[in-house]
Amino acid sequence: MYVGLTNNTERRIAEHNNKKEKTTRSYAPFRIILIENYDTRNEARIREKYLKSGIGREYLKSL
Repeated sequence: MYVGLTNNTERRIAEHNNKKEKTTRSYAPFRIILIENYDTRNEARIREKYLKSGIGREYLKSL
């Protein structure tokens, strides 16, 4: 499972699935299970940190 922050979802998922990212290369292919939009980068970062926590990962697994 990968949780990330971007301003261009289509480009970012393509980068991961085309194995351009060294750290996620061995986990491809990826599929999107959730996209959330926020007004500020700070709000998005707070949510990203939550989703990377134990309880946040459990939430994502339940989707």
